[in-house]
Amino acid sequence: ADMERLVERLEKAVERLETVCQGPGMCGDGSSKGVAQYVQAFDALLAGPVAEYMKISREVGGDVQKHAEMVHAGLMSERALLVMASQHQQPTENAFSSLLKPISEQIQVVQNFREKNRGSKMFNHLSAVSESIPALGWVAMAPKPGPYVKEMTDAAMFYTNRILKEYKDVDKKQVDWVKAYLSIWMELQAYIKEFHTTGLTWSKTVSAASSASWASIASVLQQSFPDDSASRSALFAQINRGEGITSGLRHVSDDMKTHKNPALKNQGGPLRSGPKPFTAPKPACNANSFQKTSPKAPALLELEGKKWRVENQENATDLVISDTELKQVVYVFKCTNSTLQIKGKINSITLDNCKKLGLVFDDVVGIVEIINSRDVKVQVMGKVPTISINKTDGCHVYLSKNSLDCEIVSAKSSEMNVLVPTEGGDFTEFPVPEQFKTVWNGQKLVTTVTEIAG
Repeated sequence: ADMERLVERLEKAVERLETVCQGPGMCGDGSSKGVAQYVQAFDALLAGPVAEYMKISREVGGDVQKHAEMVHAGLMSERALLVMASQHQQPTENAFSSLLKPISEQIQVVQNFREKNRGSKMFNHLSAVSESIPALGWVAMAPKPGPYVKEMTDAAMFYTNRILKEYKDVDKKQVDWVKAYLSIWMELQAYIKEFHTTGLTWSKTVSAASSASWASIASVLQQSFPDDSASRSALFAQINRGEGITSGLRHVSDDMKTHKNPALKNQGGPLRSGPKPFTAPKPACNANSFQKTSPKAPALLELEGKKWRVENQENATDLVISDTELKQVVYVFKCTNSTLQIKGKINSITLDNCKKLGLVFDDVVGIVEIINSRDVKVQVMGKVPTISINKTDGCHVYLSKNSLDCEIVSAKSSEMNVLVPTEGGDFTEFPVPEQFKTVWNGQKLVTTVTEIAG
């Protein structure tokens, strides 16, 4: 019963959009022409890859299941926007920004869940989703929405590869989860290529909505997916207690899919047959639409449970964490032109979105991760088993004599250097390779470092 109410709620949201659309001067004569082909195709994606991802996520359970429910809510917000776009001409930039708000807020919900659960046993799963969920913003990324989704998909690979490495011979369900999740974005790329090659396709057969009408539509979308935590919790609880939300969607048979029935492409009005002639790139809306527009966040250096939070520090050259314990982790986020010293032995350290940051620490028993950062310097005074550098430009790692056996893993990064101590107390600098050569030897791919002559 709860599941039926949820499905009914989502259907009513679409009905309200259609009602708003059928107002005077908005949809011609207001006649119903059925669900647009690209909405039907999106329903097929929901009923296929998304349903499989939801099914496996429920089987995995815990944080993975909760996260999947948040992802699904974002996809349903996007479906509501697609229904609206199929019935209106493209709005002004300001009106479009309002329409994007439910999607952008749901992206924030997904990413915040990961940050609040950095101690989760499924942190790699949460990170894979959190890094790639901005792909929902393709609707605002004209003229190249497809490549944008691919870029976001690639961002998940660092963590999905970790999952595969950890569970490959241990738990097939985890491997299936990775395949199911990545297939969503792969199928979305194919969907975009077919229906929205250079940007979200808007109706060409109805008049543009007035400012007041766009406000009404935005209000409907916002009411359909409220942003207060209580409403979200209730929504997720309903999803959790019932079968997959896609069970409430109308089945899309093969004869309804344009890629299996080309004749459909000639029905229901003109569709894009290919990319438009080249023009200077003009985003459909402000690129910051999917970034949180809030006042400058306060600087933090505090212990929250087992996690030290060091956030939004600027020009702070004397940050020190000294009262540490082995079970604690340190998370450094959006710190600029600052230095941080961590004394004692702790579990792990993460630098995320930092610029021109200096980090000095004694001992770490787990891993030091450097993500999405620029121009950072890290000095190990004691020991650390692993340092991970991901999507970072400019990183200098100073090793101690006791940490020379440290394993350094890098991906999508540049200008990386490891400095090794000499007997005289100085350091010798060694660059980390960025370019590789891969060849087929008849049985497998063989990758070697490519030396670049200066």
